[in-house]
Amino acid sequence: MPPMPPQVTPRSHLTLALLALVYVFSFIDRNVIAIVLEPIKQEFQASDTMMGLLTGLAFAVLYGILGIPLGRMVDQGADRRKMIAICCGLWSLATMACGTVTSFWQLLMARMTVAIGEAGGMAPSVSLVSDLYPKARRSLAMSIFMLGPQLGLLIAMVAGGYIAQNYGWRSTFLFFGIPGIVLAAALWLFTRDPGRGIFDSAEEKRQAKAVSDKKLGPQIAAIFKVRAFVLLCFACGLTGVVGYGYGIWAPTFLLRTYEMPLAQAGFMFGIASGLFAACGAIFSGWFCDKLIVKNTGWQIGLPLLGILVSLPMGIAFVLWPQTSSFSLGGFDVPYAMLFAAGFAFFNSWWPSLTFTAVSHLLTSSQRAMGAAFLNLFMTLLGAGFGPLLSGTLSDIYTRSFGPDGLRYALATILCLLLVAAALYFLALGPYKRRLATLDSERIKAPDDIGATASPNPKDPDSPNRVCPVPGSYSKSNG
Repeated sequence: MPPMPPQVTPRSHLTLALLALVYVFSFIDRNVIAIVLEPIKQEFQASDTMMGLLTGLAFAVLYGILGIPLGRMVDQGADRRKMIAICCGLWSLATMACGTVTSFWQLLMARMTVAIGEAGGMAPSVSLVSDLYPKARRSLAMSIFMLGPQLGLLIAMVAGGYIAQNYGWRSTFLFFGIPGIVLAAALWLFTRDPGRGIFDSAEEKRQAKAVSDKKLGPQIAAIFKVRAFVLLCFACGLTGVVGYGYGIWAPTFLLRTYEMPLAQAGFMFGIASGLFAACGAIFSGWFCDKLIVKNTGWQIGLPLLGILVSLPMGIAFVLWPQTSSFSLGGFDVPYAMLFAAGFAFFNSWWPSLTFTAVSHLLTSSQRAMGAAFLNLFMTLLGAGFGPLLSGTLSDIYTRSFGPDGLRYALATILCLLLVAAALYFLALGPYKRRLATLDSERIKAPDDIGATASPNPKDPDSPNRVCPVPGSYSKSNG
Protein backbone atom coordinates (compact mmCIF):
# COMPACT_ATOMS: atom_id res chain seq x y z
CA MET A 1 0.00 0.00 0.00
CA PRO A 2 1.40 3.45 -0.90
CA PRO A 3 1.68 5.87 2.02
CA MET A 4 -1.24 8.19 2.63
CA PRO A 5 -0.66 11.70 1.25
CA PRO A 6 -0.28 14.43 3.87
CA GLN A 7 -3.47 16.25 4.80
CA VAL A 8 -4.54 19.40 6.59
CA THR A 9 -6.26 18.30 9.80
CA PRO A 10 -8.04 20.04 12.71
CA ARG A 11 -4.76 19.74 14.62
CA SER A 12 -3.10 21.80 11.86
CA HIS A 13 -5.57 24.60 12.52
CA LEU A 14 -5.11 24.29 16.30
CA THR A 15 -1.34 24.47 15.93
CA LEU A 16 -1.61 27.53 13.69
CA ALA A 17 -3.96 29.22 16.15
CA LEU A 18 -1.64 28.60 19.10
CA LEU A 19 1.42 29.74 17.15
CA ALA A 20 -0.44 32.91 16.15
CA LEU A 21 -1.39 33.59 19.78
CA VAL A 22 2.18 32.99 20.92
CA TYR A 23 3.36 35.49 18.31
CA VAL A 24 0.69 37.98 19.45
CA PHE A 25 2.00 37.91 23.02
CA SER A 26 5.57 37.89 21.77
CA PHE A 27 4.86 41.20 20.07
CA ILE A 28 2.97 42.52 23.09
CA ASP A 29 5.83 41.71 25.45
CA ARG A 30 8.30 43.22 23.00
CA ASN A 31 6.41 46.43 22.25
CA VAL A 32 4.15 47.25 25.19
CA ILE A 33 7.00 49.45 26.36
CA ALA A 34 5.94 51.91 23.60
CA ILE A 35 2.82 53.01 25.48
CA VAL A 36 4.70 53.44 28.78
CA LEU A 37 7.77 55.09 27.28
CA GLU A 38 6.97 58.54 28.67
CA PRO A 39 6.33 57.53 32.32
CA ILE A 40 9.46 55.32 32.33
CA LYS A 41 11.50 58.18 30.90
CA GLN A 42 10.23 60.55 33.59
CA GLU A 43 10.81 58.09 36.46
CA PHE A 44 14.39 57.27 35.43
CA GLN A 45 15.21 60.77 34.04
CA ALA A 46 16.32 59.37 30.66
CA SER A 47 16.73 61.13 27.30
CA ASP A 48 14.93 60.14 24.09
CA THR A 49 18.19 58.62 22.85
CA MET A 50 18.47 56.42 25.97
CA MET A 51 14.86 55.31 25.55
CA GLY A 52 15.61 54.53 21.91
CA LEU A 53 18.51 52.35 23.07
CA LEU A 54 16.25 50.57 25.57
CA THR A 55 13.56 49.83 23.00
CA GLY A 56 15.98 49.20 20.12
CA LEU A 57 19.53 47.89 20.25
CA ALA A 58 19.24 46.43 23.76
CA PHE A 59 16.62 44.08 22.40
CA ALA A 60 17.61 43.71 18.76
CA VAL A 61 21.24 42.59 19.00
CA LEU A 62 20.59 39.51 21.12
CA TYR A 63 17.28 38.73 19.43
CA GLY A 64 18.69 38.88 15.92
CA ILE A 65 22.02 37.14 16.47
CA LEU A 66 20.74 34.28 18.65
CA GLY A 67 18.05 33.53 16.07
CA ILE A 68 20.71 32.19 13.67
CA PRO A 69 22.05 29.24 15.74
CA LEU A 70 18.54 28.47 16.97
CA GLY A 71 17.31 28.44 13.37
CA ARG A 72 20.18 26.09 12.51
CA MET A 73 19.05 23.75 15.31
CA VAL A 74 15.55 23.72 13.85
CA ASP A 75 16.78 22.87 10.34
CA GLN A 76 18.90 20.08 11.80
CA GLY A 77 15.87 18.39 13.35
CA ALA A 78 15.10 20.03 16.71
CA ASP A 79 11.47 19.69 17.88
CA ARG A 80 10.07 23.03 16.81
CA ARG A 81 7.02 23.22 19.06
CA LYS A 82 9.08 22.33 22.17
CA MET A 83 11.63 25.05 21.35
CA ILE A 84 8.87 27.62 20.87
CA ALA A 85 7.16 26.59 24.13
CA ILE A 86 10.38 26.84 26.19
CA CYS A 87 11.31 30.21 24.72
CA CYS A 88 7.78 31.55 25.20
CA GLY A 89 7.93 30.70 28.90
CA LEU A 90 11.32 32.43 29.23
CA TRP A 91 10.36 35.72 27.59
CA SER A 92 7.07 35.82 29.53
CA LEU A 93 8.91 35.55 32.86
CA ALA A 94 11.38 38.23 31.71
CA THR A 95 8.48 40.52 30.79
CA MET A 96 7.11 40.19 34.30
CA ALA A 97 10.58 41.00 35.63
CA CYS A 98 10.43 44.33 33.74
CA GLY A 99 7.69 45.39 36.13
CA THR A 100 9.82 44.80 39.23
CA VAL A 101 12.97 46.79 38.34
CA THR A 102 14.18 49.76 40.37
CA SER A 103 16.63 51.36 37.90
CA PHE A 104 17.07 52.02 34.19
CA TRP A 105 19.93 49.52 33.94
CA GLN A 106 17.91 46.74 35.58
CA LEU A 107 15.17 47.39 33.04
CA LEU A 108 17.78 47.19 30.29
CA MET A 109 18.90 43.76 31.52
CA ALA A 110 15.31 42.52 31.76
CA ARG A 111 14.65 43.67 28.19
CA MET A 112 17.73 41.81 27.00
CA THR A 113 16.40 38.64 28.65
CA VAL A 114 13.11 39.11 26.80
CA ALA A 115 15.19 39.23 23.60
CA ILE A 116 16.98 35.97 24.45
CA GLY A 117 13.65 34.18 24.84
CA GLU A 118 12.04 35.64 21.76
CA ALA A 119 15.05 34.70 19.61
CA GLY A 120 13.78 31.11 19.64
CA GLY A 121 10.24 31.93 18.60
CA MET A 122 10.14 33.37 15.10
CA ALA A 123 12.29 31.04 12.95
CA PRO A 124 10.86 27.72 14.21
CA SER A 125 7.32 29.15 13.97
CA VAL A 126 7.75 30.17 10.31
CA SER A 127 9.25 26.75 9.55
CA LEU A 128 6.40 24.98 11.34
CA VAL A 129 3.64 27.00 9.64
CA SER A 130 5.24 26.22 6.26
CA ASP A 131 4.77 22.50 6.96
CA LEU A 132 1.17 22.74 8.21
CA TYR A 133 -0.29 23.69 4.81
CA PRO A 134 0.48 23.12 1.11
CA LYS A 135 1.87 25.98 -0.96
CA ALA A 136 -1.49 26.95 -2.45
CA ARG A 137 -2.77 27.80 1.05
CA ARG A 138 0.46 29.03 2.61
CA SER A 139 0.11 32.81 2.04
CA LEU A 140 -3.18 32.94 3.94
CA ALA A 141 -1.84 30.67 6.70
CA MET A 142 1.27 32.84 7.03
CA SER A 143 -0.88 35.97 7.09
CA ILE A 144 -2.92 34.53 9.97
CA PHE A 145 0.29 33.74 11.84
CA MET A 146 1.69 37.17 11.04
CA LEU A 147 -1.32 38.84 12.68
CA GLY A 148 0.93 38.87 15.75
CA PRO A 149 2.29 42.39 15.26
CA GLN A 150 -1.12 43.82 14.41
CA LEU A 151 -3.15 42.19 17.17
CA GLY A 152 -0.24 42.58 19.57
CA LEU A 153 -0.09 46.30 18.84
CA LEU A 154 -3.86 46.64 19.29
CA ILE A 155 -3.89 44.85 22.65
CA ALA A 156 -0.68 46.46 23.91
CA MET A 157 -1.86 49.98 23.08
CA VAL A 158 -5.50 49.71 24.22
CA ALA A 159 -5.14 47.46 27.28
CA GLY A 160 -1.61 48.62 28.08
CA GLY A 161 -2.62 52.29 28.06
CA TYR A 162 -5.59 51.61 30.33
CA ILE A 163 -3.58 49.53 32.80
CA ALA A 164 -0.69 51.99 32.88
CA GLN A 165 -2.96 54.99 33.46
CA ASN A 166 -4.97 53.32 36.24
CA TYR A 167 -2.45 50.99 37.90
CA GLY A 168 0.99 52.25 36.87
CA TRP A 169 3.42 51.21 34.16
CA ARG A 170 4.86 48.32 36.21
CA SER A 171 1.49 46.55 36.35
CA THR A 172 1.38 46.56 32.55
CA PHE A 173 4.42 44.28 32.32
CA LEU A 174 3.17 41.98 35.08
CA PHE A 175 -0.26 41.66 33.46
CA PHE A 176 1.02 40.77 29.99
CA GLY A 177 3.63 38.25 31.16
CA ILE A 178 1.13 35.76 32.58
CA PRO A 179 -0.72 34.65 29.37
CA GLY A 180 2.55 33.65 27.69
CA ILE A 181 3.21 31.02 30.36
CA VAL A 182 -0.26 29.51 29.77
CA LEU A 183 0.29 29.48 25.99
CA ALA A 184 3.68 27.80 26.38
CA ALA A 185 2.06 24.97 28.34
CA ALA A 186 -0.76 24.61 25.78
CA LEU A 187 1.68 24.45 22.87
CA TRP A 188 3.73 21.77 24.64
CA LEU A 189 0.72 19.62 25.57
CA PHE A 190 -1.71 19.87 22.65
CA THR A 191 0.35 20.14 19.45
CA ARG A 192 2.71 17.93 17.47
CA ASP A 193 5.44 18.64 14.94
CA PRO A 194 4.05 17.35 11.60
CA GLY A 195 7.51 16.75 10.13
CA ARG A 196 9.60 18.75 7.71
CA GLY A 197 8.60 19.26 4.10
CA ILE A 198 5.60 16.90 4.20
CA PHE A 199 3.89 18.84 1.39
CA ASP A 200 7.08 19.15 -0.69
CA SER A 201 7.64 17.33 -3.96
CA ALA A 202 10.18 14.51 -4.29
CA GLU A 203 12.64 16.92 -5.93
CA GLU A 204 12.28 19.44 -3.10
CA LYS A 205 12.89 16.71 -0.53
CA ARG A 206 15.98 15.58 -2.44
CA GLN A 207 17.31 19.14 -2.44
CA ALA A 208 16.50 19.54 1.25
CA LYS A 209 18.45 16.39 2.13
CA ALA A 210 21.44 17.57 0.08
CA VAL A 211 21.42 20.93 1.85
CA SER A 212 20.93 19.49 5.35
CA ASP A 213 24.12 17.43 4.96
CA LYS A 214 26.21 20.57 4.54
CA LYS A 215 28.10 22.26 7.34
CA LEU A 216 26.93 25.61 8.68
CA GLY A 217 29.22 27.79 6.56
CA PRO A 218 28.35 26.26 3.18
CA GLN A 219 24.68 26.16 4.15
CA ILE A 220 24.63 29.89 4.89
CA ALA A 221 26.56 30.56 1.67
CA ALA A 222 24.00 28.54 -0.30
CA ILE A 223 21.12 30.57 1.15
CA PHE A 224 22.78 33.89 0.32
CA LYS A 225 23.48 32.81 -3.27
CA VAL A 226 19.75 33.22 -3.87
CA ARG A 227 19.74 36.84 -5.03
CA ALA A 228 16.04 37.43 -4.46
CA PHE A 229 16.51 36.39 -0.83
CA VAL A 230 19.36 38.88 -0.28
CA LEU A 231 17.37 41.75 -1.78
CA LEU A 232 14.36 40.88 0.35
CA CYS A 233 16.54 40.83 3.48
CA PHE A 234 17.73 44.40 2.89
CA ALA A 235 14.24 45.54 1.89
CA CYS A 236 12.78 44.10 5.10
CA GLY A 237 15.58 45.67 7.10
CA LEU A 238 14.63 49.15 5.86
CA THR A 239 10.89 48.60 6.23
CA GLY A 240 11.69 47.36 9.73
CA VAL A 241 13.55 50.59 10.53
CA VAL A 242 10.42 52.50 9.54
CA GLY A 243 8.01 50.12 11.25
CA TYR A 244 9.79 50.04 14.60
CA GLY A 245 10.86 53.67 14.51
CA TYR A 246 7.30 54.74 13.78
CA GLY A 247 5.47 52.18 15.95
CA ILE A 248 7.50 52.70 19.12
CA TRP A 249 7.33 56.52 19.03
CA ALA A 250 3.87 57.18 17.54
CA PRO A 251 2.02 56.88 20.90
CA THR A 252 4.50 59.33 22.44
CA PHE A 253 3.91 61.60 19.44
CA LEU A 254 0.19 61.62 20.26
CA LEU A 255 0.92 62.38 23.93
CA ARG A 256 3.22 65.29 23.12
CA THR A 257 1.52 66.79 20.06
CA TYR A 258 -2.16 66.27 20.91
CA GLU A 259 -1.73 66.22 24.71
CA MET A 260 -3.87 63.08 25.00
CA PRO A 261 -4.21 61.09 28.23
CA LEU A 262 -2.24 57.83 28.17
CA ALA A 263 -5.32 55.59 27.86
CA GLN A 264 -6.81 57.67 25.03
CA ALA A 265 -3.57 57.71 23.05
CA GLY A 266 -3.24 53.94 23.45
CA PHE A 267 -6.86 53.33 22.46
CA MET A 268 -6.79 55.54 19.35
CA PHE A 269 -3.43 54.35 18.07
CA GLY A 270 -4.27 50.73 18.90
CA ILE A 271 -7.55 50.82 16.97
CA ALA A 272 -6.19 52.81 14.04
CA SER A 273 -2.98 50.80 13.69
CA GLY A 274 -3.67 47.40 15.22
CA LEU A 275 -7.19 46.74 13.92
CA PHE A 276 -6.64 48.08 10.41
CA ALA A 277 -3.25 46.37 10.13
CA ALA A 278 -4.88 43.06 11.05
CA CYS A 279 -7.48 43.58 8.32
CA GLY A 280 -4.73 44.49 5.85
CA ALA A 281 -2.67 41.41 6.69
CA ILE A 282 -5.60 39.00 6.22
CA PHE A 283 -6.71 40.74 3.03
CA SER A 284 -3.22 40.68 1.52
CA GLY A 285 -2.75 36.96 2.26
CA TRP A 286 -6.12 36.05 0.74
CA PHE A 287 -5.63 38.35 -2.25
CA CYS A 288 -2.09 37.14 -2.88
CA ASP A 289 -3.18 33.47 -2.97
CA LYS A 290 -5.65 34.49 -5.70
CA LEU A 291 -3.15 36.53 -7.72
CA ILE A 292 -0.16 34.15 -7.75
CA VAL A 293 -2.23 31.48 -9.50
CA LYS A 294 -1.83 33.57 -12.66
CA ASN A 295 1.42 35.41 -11.89
CA THR A 296 3.88 34.36 -9.18
CA GLY A 297 5.41 37.84 -9.22
CA TRP A 298 2.52 39.19 -7.16
CA GLN A 299 4.15 37.56 -4.10
CA ILE A 300 6.68 40.43 -4.35
CA GLY A 301 4.57 42.95 -6.26
CA LEU A 302 1.79 43.14 -3.67
CA PRO A 303 4.04 44.18 -0.76
CA LEU A 304 5.74 46.67 -3.10
CA LEU A 305 2.36 48.19 -3.92
CA GLY A 306 1.41 48.33 -0.24
CA ILE A 307 4.60 50.17 0.68
CA LEU A 308 4.12 52.79 -2.05
CA VAL A 309 0.50 53.46 -1.06
CA SER A 310 1.26 53.58 2.69
CA LEU A 311 4.08 56.16 2.46
CA PRO A 312 1.98 59.30 1.74
CA MET A 313 -0.51 58.20 4.38
CA GLY A 314 2.20 57.94 7.02
CA ILE A 315 3.58 61.37 6.10
CA ALA A 316 0.06 62.83 6.29
CA PHE A 317 -0.44 61.32 9.76
CA VAL A 318 2.59 62.99 11.32
CA LEU A 319 2.32 66.35 9.48
CA TRP A 320 -1.46 66.90 9.47
CA PRO A 321 -2.52 70.07 11.40
CA GLN A 322 -3.21 69.13 15.00
CA THR A 323 -6.20 71.49 15.27
CA SER A 324 -8.20 69.50 12.68
CA SER A 325 -10.48 66.92 14.33
CA PHE A 326 -13.99 65.39 14.36
CA SER A 327 -16.24 63.90 17.03
CA LEU A 328 -16.82 60.14 17.22
CA GLY A 329 -18.55 58.35 20.09
CA GLY A 330 -17.91 61.25 22.43
CA PHE A 331 -14.20 61.36 21.56
CA ASP A 332 -12.47 64.24 19.83
CA VAL A 333 -10.58 62.33 17.11
CA PRO A 334 -7.85 64.07 15.08
CA TYR A 335 -8.29 63.68 11.31
CA ALA A 336 -4.69 62.47 11.29
CA MET A 337 -5.87 59.16 12.79
CA LEU A 338 -7.63 58.35 9.50
CA PHE A 339 -4.24 58.44 7.77
CA ALA A 340 -2.75 56.31 10.57
CA ALA A 341 -5.42 53.68 9.83
CA GLY A 342 -4.69 53.80 6.09
CA PHE A 343 -0.96 53.52 6.70
CA ALA A 344 -1.50 50.49 8.94
CA PHE A 345 -3.73 48.71 6.40
CA PHE A 346 -1.35 48.97 3.44
CA ASN A 347 1.95 48.76 5.33
CA SER A 348 0.87 45.44 6.87
CA TRP A 349 1.10 43.68 3.48
CA TRP A 350 4.86 43.23 3.33
CA PRO A 351 5.73 41.11 6.45
CA SER A 352 3.62 37.98 5.89
CA LEU A 353 3.96 38.03 2.10
CA THR A 354 7.74 38.35 2.34
CA PHE A 355 8.10 35.47 4.78
CA THR A 356 5.88 33.40 2.49
CA ALA A 357 8.08 34.35 -0.47
CA VAL A 358 11.13 33.10 1.42
CA SER A 359 9.38 29.79 2.14
CA HIS A 360 8.94 29.43 -1.63
CA LEU A 361 12.54 30.39 -2.42
CA LEU A 362 14.22 27.94 -0.01
CA THR A 363 14.01 24.20 0.68
CA SER A 364 12.41 22.71 3.81
CA SER A 365 15.86 22.27 5.42
CA GLN A 366 16.70 25.94 4.77
CA ARG A 367 13.46 27.67 5.75
CA ALA A 368 14.14 28.14 9.46
CA MET A 369 17.62 29.50 8.74
CA GLY A 370 16.22 31.70 5.98
CA ALA A 371 13.50 33.01 8.29
CA ALA A 372 16.10 33.59 11.01
CA PHE A 373 18.31 35.64 8.66
CA LEU A 374 15.33 37.61 7.36
CA ASN A 375 14.32 38.23 10.96
CA LEU A 376 17.91 39.24 11.76
CA PHE A 377 17.81 41.99 9.15
CA MET A 378 14.37 43.14 10.29
CA THR A 379 15.38 43.12 13.93
CA LEU A 380 18.97 44.33 13.87
CA LEU A 381 18.25 47.12 11.41
CA GLY A 382 14.58 47.65 12.26
CA ALA A 383 14.14 47.06 15.98
CA GLY A 384 17.79 47.92 16.64
CA PHE A 385 18.16 51.22 14.83
CA GLY A 386 14.56 52.28 14.14
CA PRO A 387 13.61 53.45 17.66
CA LEU A 388 17.17 54.68 18.33
CA LEU A 389 17.28 56.69 15.10
CA SER A 390 13.84 58.18 15.76
CA GLY A 391 14.84 59.12 19.31
CA THR A 392 18.16 60.63 18.24
CA LEU A 393 16.53 62.63 15.43
CA SER A 394 13.89 63.79 17.89
CA ASP A 395 16.58 65.13 20.26
CA ILE A 396 18.30 66.89 17.33
CA TYR A 397 15.14 68.37 15.79
CA THR A 398 13.78 69.49 19.15
CA ARG A 399 16.64 71.99 19.41
CA SER A 400 15.30 73.69 16.26
CA PHE A 401 11.58 72.89 16.23
CA GLY A 402 10.78 72.55 19.92
CA PRO A 403 7.83 70.23 20.69
CA ASP A 404 7.49 69.38 16.98
CA GLY A 405 10.90 67.70 16.91
CA LEU A 406 9.42 64.20 17.17
CA ARG A 407 6.94 65.00 14.36
CA TYR A 408 9.74 65.77 11.88
CA ALA A 409 11.84 62.85 13.13
CA LEU A 410 9.03 60.44 12.23
CA ALA A 411 8.53 62.09 8.83
CA THR A 412 12.23 61.61 8.09
CA ILE A 413 12.13 57.94 9.07
CA LEU A 414 9.10 57.27 6.86
CA CYS A 415 10.97 58.43 3.76
CA LEU A 416 13.16 55.30 3.97
CA LEU A 417 10.20 53.40 2.53
CA LEU A 418 11.19 54.73 -0.90
CA VAL A 419 14.50 52.85 -0.75
CA ALA A 420 12.74 49.72 0.52
CA ALA A 421 10.28 49.88 -2.39
CA ALA A 422 13.19 50.09 -4.85
CA LEU A 423 14.73 46.92 -3.34
CA TYR A 424 11.43 45.04 -3.65
CA PHE A 425 11.26 46.08 -7.30
CA LEU A 426 14.81 44.80 -7.90
CA ALA A 427 13.90 41.46 -6.23
CA LEU A 428 10.92 40.86 -8.52
CA GLY A 429 12.87 39.51 -11.51
CA PRO A 430 15.24 37.20 -9.57
CA TYR A 431 12.28 35.89 -7.55
CA LYS A 432 10.32 34.88 -10.66
CA ARG A 433 13.40 33.29 -12.25
CA ARG A 434 14.16 31.31 -9.10
CA LEU A 435 10.61 29.93 -8.94
CA ALA A 436 10.65 29.13 -12.66
CA THR A 437 13.88 27.18 -12.16
CA LEU A 438 12.45 25.26 -9.22
CA ASP A 439 9.28 24.44 -11.16
CA SER A 440 11.22 23.20 -14.20
CA GLU A 441 13.37 20.95 -12.01
CA ARG A 442 10.29 19.51 -10.31
CA ILE A 443 8.84 18.61 -13.70
CA LYS A 444 12.04 17.00 -14.93
CA ALA A 445 12.92 15.25 -11.66
CA PRO A 446 12.04 11.54 -11.32
CA ASP A 447 10.02 10.35 -8.35
CA ASP A 448 13.08 8.71 -6.83
CA ILE A 449 14.18 11.08 -4.08
CA GLY A 450 17.81 10.14 -4.56
CA ALA A 451 17.93 10.89 -8.28
CA THR A 452 19.81 13.80 -9.75
CA ALA A 453 17.90 16.89 -10.93
CA SER A 454 18.43 18.49 -14.30
CA PRO A 455 21.01 21.26 -14.19
CA ASN A 456 20.49 24.86 -15.23
CA PRO A 457 24.01 26.30 -15.36
CA LYS A 458 22.98 29.55 -17.06
CA ASP A 459 20.74 30.69 -14.23
CA PRO A 460 22.71 32.04 -11.22
CA ASP A 461 19.59 31.59 -9.09
CA SER A 462 19.37 27.90 -9.89
CA PRO A 463 19.07 26.04 -6.58
CA ASN A 464 20.94 22.96 -7.72
CA ARG A 465 23.51 23.29 -10.48
CA VAL A 466 24.81 19.70 -10.60
CA CYS A 467 28.06 18.20 -11.77
CA PRO A 468 28.22 15.88 -14.79
CA VAL A 469 28.75 12.85 -12.56
CA PRO A 470 25.35 11.48 -11.44
CA GLY A 471 24.73 11.88 -7.74
CA SER A 472 27.51 14.46 -7.19
CA TYR A 473 26.81 18.05 -6.19
CA SER A 474 28.60 21.23 -7.08
CA LYS A 475 29.80 23.71 -4.51
CA SER A 476 27.39 26.26 -5.89
CA ASN A 477 24.25 24.48 -4.72
CA GLY A 478 21.63 27.01 -3.65
